[in-house]
This record gives sequence, C-alpha cells and structure tokens, in this order.
Amino acid sequence: MKEYKIKNLRNVGIIGHSGTGKTSLAEALLFYTKSIDRLGKVEDGTTTTDFDAEEKKKQISLQAAVAPFAYKDIKINLVDVPGYFDFVGEQIQGMRAVDVATIVVSAASGIEVGTDKAWDYCNKIKLPRTFFINKMDRDHTDYDKVFAQLKEKYGMSVIPIQYPVGKEENFRGVINIISNRARIHDPKTFEMKEAPVPEDLVDKVAELREMIVESVAQTDEVLMEKYFGGEEITMQEIYDALIKGCASGDIAPVMCGSATKAIGMSTLLEDIVECFPTPEHAIPQKALMMDTGETEYIPLSEEGPFSGFVFKTVADPFVGKISLFRVITGFIKPDTVVLNTNQEKTEKISTLIFLRGKNQTLTDKIIAGDIGAVTKLQYTRTGETISDPKFRVIYDKFNFPTPTMTMSVVPKAKGDEDKISSGLQRLVEEDPTFTMERDKETAEILVSGQGDTHLEILASRLKSKFGVDVELRKPRIPYRETIKKKSDVQGKHKKQSGGHGQYGDVKIIFEPRPDGVDEMLFVDKVVGGAVPRNFIPAVEKGLRESIKEGIVAGYPVIKLQATLYDGSFHAVDSSEMAFKVAANLAFKKGMELASPTLLEPIIKVSVTVPDEYMGDIMGDINKKRGRVLGMEPVDGKQMVVAEVPLSEMQTYATDLRSMTQARGEFTMEFSRYEEVPASEIPKIVEETKKFKESKE
Repeated sequence: MKEYKIKNLRNVGIIGHSGTGKTSLAEALLFYTKSIDRLGKVEDGTTTTDFDAEEKKKQISLQAAVAPFAYKDIKINLVDVPGYFDFVGEQIQGMRAVDVATIVVSAASGIEVGTDKAWDYCNKIKLPRTFFINKMDRDHTDYDKVFAQLKEKYGMSVIPIQYPVGKEENFRGVINIISNRARIHDPKTFEMKEAPVPEDLVDKVAELREMIVESVAQTDEVLMEKYFGGEEITMQEIYDALIKGCASGDIAPVMCGSATKAIGMSTLLEDIVECFPTPEHAIPQKALMMDTGETEYIPLSEEGPFSGFVFKTVADPFVGKISLFRVITGFIKPDTVVLNTNQEKTEKISTLIFLRGKNQTLTDKIIAGDIGAVTKLQYTRTGETISDPKFRVIYDKFNFPTPTMTMSVVPKAKGDEDKISSGLQRLVEEDPTFTMERDKETAEILVSGQGDTHLEILASRLKSKFGVDVELRKPRIPYRETIKKKSDVQGKHKKQSGGHGQYGDVKIIFEPRPDGVDEMLFVDKVVGGAVPRNFIPAVEKGLRESIKEGIVAGYPVIKLQATLYDGSFHAVDSSEMAFKVAANLAFKKGMELASPTLLEPIIKVSVTVPDEYMGDIMGDINKKRGRVLGMEPVDGKQMVVAEVPLSEMQTYATDLRSMTQARGEFTMEFSRYEEVPASEIPKIVEETKKFKESKE
C-alpha cells in the first residue's frame, strides 16, 4: 500500500445487532473498491473478515477483524466486530482502534437489543457514531419507519444524509440528500450511475435537506446566523459542519443500502470520505506520563516520538503471537526497539504488517492514526502501550466485563491436561474476557467467560488450534459439612503386634463453633497430664487432617469446635501417630452423633434490568430458592439485589439473556455458607458418589 498522511485515513468500526449484515457490508466495500476480486458470502464461509474455522461453521463473527482498503487516495480501515453478546470483549477491543462507529441496522427488523447496546457503548466511550440501514432489498422493509424509530429513540442528533430509490426487490439506488444527486445500481457492473432524483421523491429530499441544514446550523454560531438570516449555506459548509458535528457526537448521519447486492457502496464510500472524522478529530487518548506521574490527554498526531496501543492479540499456531496495534503519535518502522511501558521491558519490532482478515501485507512504515500488526512480541499483551524509549507514556487500559459463567474443562483423552493448560494460556492472551484457573479443592480446570456460546467456542478453538479435544461440564459445587448438635466421644487406638505397640486415647467434645467462623477452633482443656503436652499438637493435627473430608458426602467440615478434655497414654507405646489416629476415630464418631449436615455456598447477586422484566426476575429468583434483599433504580433501570444458592446460578448468564432478550446484566459474589434443605441432600450425596467413582 502507498504511504498516506493522517488526514487521508478513516477508521470505521462496524457494530450492531447480530445478523444485521456487518460482515457482508465489509465484504461489499472491499469488493466494490476492487480490494478483493469476488463478493464472498457469510453462508458460504468465503468472507474476508470471517476467516476463522469456527466463524465459518457458525456463520457469525466471533472476533474483531481489520479490513483496510483504498478509495480515491483515502485509506479506510474497517474493523468488523461481532454482534453476538458473548463476544463483547471483541467489541471493546475493536472500538478502541477506530474514530467512528457505523451502527448497522436491518431495514426489516429496525432497532434491536444490539442496536441499543451499540449506541450506549459509543456514548459511554464518547465515540462518534453513524447508522447504516442495511438489507433495503429485503421484503417488508421501510426506510422511513426505521429512520423514525432511530430518531425517536436516539434523539435529534440522528440525521438522514441518504434516501433510498425504490424498496424491497425494487430497491435500486441511493440519493445523496446534500448534493441532491441520485445513483442507480447497475447489477451487471455493480457501478452506481448518476441519474436525476425521481420526481416522486423531489419534495421528500428537499424536506430532508432542510432537516440537515437546520441540524448543522446548530453546531456552529456562524452557520446559525446565516440560517436565521435566510442566507444559503453552501454544500462545503454543510460537509465541514457534518464532520465537526459527527466528531463531537452532536450528529449521527444515517445512510442506507444493501450489502449482499453491493447497492449503495459508492454513496457510502463518498460519505465516509466527506462526512466521517479523520484521526485528527479523534478524542485525545488518556495517558499517564511516567516521568512526571501526571495524566495527560494526547491527540493523534504524526509529530513527535512513536507511541502505540495494542488493542488485540491473535494466537496463531503457525506464526505465533500477532499483536494488532494503533499508532497514536509519530510513526514506526521495522527493526526498531520499543519500550513496553506497562512492563518496562524492551521489545524488538522486526517486521511490520497490515492485516486484511487473515491476509498479511508487509509494510515499511505505519503512521499515527493507522492500524498495523507485529509478530512475536515477547512480553506485550492486549491493552498495553509500546513507545519510543524516550517517550515514556502509558495509555488507558481496557475495562473488560467480569466473566458471568464458569465451566469445568474435561479432557476426552487421558494425559491431555498439560496441553489443555498451555492451549488455554494462549487463548487467554487472545481473549482477555475469559479466565482460567485450577480449583485446588476439586483439581478441575475451570474456565470462565461471557456465556455458554463463548465457552463452547473456546473449547472448539482448543481442538482446532491446539489439537486437544475437551468436554465442558458444570463445575462441582464446593459444598461444606458441619454439625448441628453437641457430641462427647472417645477415640481410642490400641494395637499390639510384638515389639512396640501403638496406643493413643482421647476424649473430645464436638459442637458447632459459637462465633460462626468457618475455621475449626481447637480448645485444649486437658488437666493433670491425661494426654502428655507433647502429644496435644498431634491430636490437633489429626483433627485438622480429618476435617478435610466429612462423613456425609466427603466435603470439608467447617464451623466446628473441638475441645480435648481427657484421655490416657502408655509410657512406651504412645506416639504422635497413635494420637493422630485416635483423633481421627473420635472425629468420625463425634460427627455421626452430632447431626451432621451439608452446607451450600450462597452468593449475592445484583441483577440490573429494564422495569418491564422485574416480575420475571423476581419470580425466577424465588424459583431458584433465592430471597430478594432489596431494589433500587440505576440509570433508568432497576437493580435487584438477592441471595441465591450457587447451585441454582451456574447457567444464569443464559437464563437472564432469554428472560430479558439480553437486556439484563448481573454480577455475583460469594456471601456465605448455609444449610442445604434436607430434601436436596440425598441427591447431592448420590452425585458426589458417582463423581468419585468416575475418577477411580
């Protein structure tokens, strides 16, 4: 690719509800600009930005993908991000690399949950946004209806700059409202040929043009005076004001077309060039200056030393690690040494590449505002800053959501545990919205992510990228055991077998710990040397080893007080080991006589939903044996705080999504242990027994 200046760059994120045609739009723009020679289809698995095997199989985007192309001396970097909610991390990463978001809306479906989420997210990170009403060629489409929905939902900032010619199967062109020019699609050449505005649309276009003029006038005092003074606002002034208004977020231009038929691509490209902000208009990046400790806001600029931000990492089993980054200041060339300022470690940049989907193009320079990639960085991870060693700056990191669903990863073949761990480690680098850990108690490998599809895809990638076949299961619940009554027992271990024998004898009172603390409290009340002082630590040690496995279902015992008050010993045969065994015997007998029971983990959950779903949420919490602690309004929604057993919440991410059409969110934290209802205990005991037998 030829060298561009910062003013000749446009970075556009394609965002919106799943299935609105975001990937098809990227494909159509690449095809129209002759960057690719055939128009790929999502259904055939032939698109540029959905290149992953899992994406082809599921026919949805699973990761943010970059697709640069040139149009009239302008380089446009498209970043196609998934619309499916489990892959919110990819959306967060992709949107950090762009200067404007194009929210794709289906002309048939109108506003959907993903549209709202995209708009809210752009607002949150102050990212300029535009709309593209797609699928204009489909049945039951209505541009005016969808535009009215957008205007009503998102306010006066929503401005139409294009209008369709024809509808449904007769959709054949697009009118540029500002220039009052119509383009009609030629299905043979895919070109858009200029034509007069159809007579039946002349008044409509004039009315919409007046709406644009009124909107842009409000963004500039000089234009406001001209407008109210009855003066003509020129086309150039409208475009300048649109760029300014779009960059500030005061205006959200609306365009339209059909991605699968590549209708309206030339008009969209012209408006990307004429109305979308360049990186110079981008929000300055929040940065920590390491030498002074001050926070500064750094604008994107070709001037000054190099600095860049790594927004995504790809774990390629053949190439190794590929780090995608955006240059914030200066430029970078190959064979440069940079500083990872987050870790204060130097990295050697050997070759620089531009990625288009999975295809790589070598480059000898990447300038501020542009998006590039580098392979085999040793230390650098997603969200970290690389810079000229003399320019020590750290850009703001990502705020990823915490995982909402956890599953246990079980290898299908024995001996694959190490391969699982190393494969998952590589995938964590690629996707920071999932975590992995080994549960010390159950020895399970646990992965946590944003939902069931997210975790399924991780399992599939383990197989396709690293050759490990795994199964996902619900993790074991970390139950506990305790006692409800008091017992006074003797544990006596006596063994005689020639030579030294073994003798240990203890009397212990077991009771629920009065202060309710989980850890066992050992009380020594031995008097008169009934148990010699040097053996008392062995008794305590024997009990602490015993409580690791209770007698109901083999879970650790908590909230227990054990008082050693008497016993006896043998001058020759007593030993530490004998007293440990005696303590264990006393423990088993004491537990049996003191009404042992199971405890389950209770979690505190905060669920935030729109008002209309409150009844469903409350009913579901009651069904899950939960209790509501309170409610409060939060940002126009309702937050319900409740306590629910963990065993009922393992698939809550999926349950909540289906109850609220993905409009609900929740967080969970451990609260305490509570007694399991008697009716549930036999079921848990049986499940635990089966699990242990499967491990033998």
